[in-house]
Amino acid sequence: MKQRPRLVLASQSPRRRELLAHIGIVPDAIEAADIDETPKPNETPRLLALRLAQEKAYAAAKANESSLYLAADTVVGVGRRILGKPKNADDARAMLKLLSGRAHRVYTGIAVHQPGGTLTHRLVEARIKFKRLNAPEIEGYINSGEWEGKAGAYGIQGLAGVFVLSLNGSYSAVVGLPLYETAALLEGAGYPAFPAP
Repeated sequence: MKQRPRLVLASQSPRRRELLAHIGIVPDAIEAADIDETPKPNETPRLLALRLAQEKAYAAAKANESSLYLAADTVVGVGRRILGKPKNADDARAMLKLLSGRAHRVYTGIAVHQPGGTLTHRLVEARIKFKRLNAPEIEGYINSGEWEGKAGAYGIQGLAGVFVLSLNGSYSAVVGLPLYETAALLEGAGYPAFPAP
């Protein structure tokens, strides 16, 4: 049996590690890439998600060109407006008020950097509609602290799941890593999700 290459997850996100475990993948190492995540002028949410995933993969791969690097980035968008990770509770509160009662999109870019320098990537889009949130619901969520470090100030896999009226697209992409597309990219790079016994 051909041995799978060494896999490095270029992300500190515990959610991404958990999602990979769902399809039988445990990275050999975790090495988050430190890049500037500031959007470029007039950059759309979808282009930002893909660019950041690619840049993270390239940046992490500089440490060891012989490993396989998987990187991802998730961006929440309302039209052309980008909702990144909130800076503080007031920022999170403003984002939740913006999302209340309306549809928005979640874009997750994934990139795989292979030994030899080949980079493959995908962009996955999901459409989510939130119910109308009242002030106690927003304040309760802010007080939970779940918004910290999450694009758009919420995590669908936690308490905010109750805000979701509808989801069209990949649930795992909204959490942070689209499993179907990730498995396909890794398999194409010689790393099957389910190795032969």
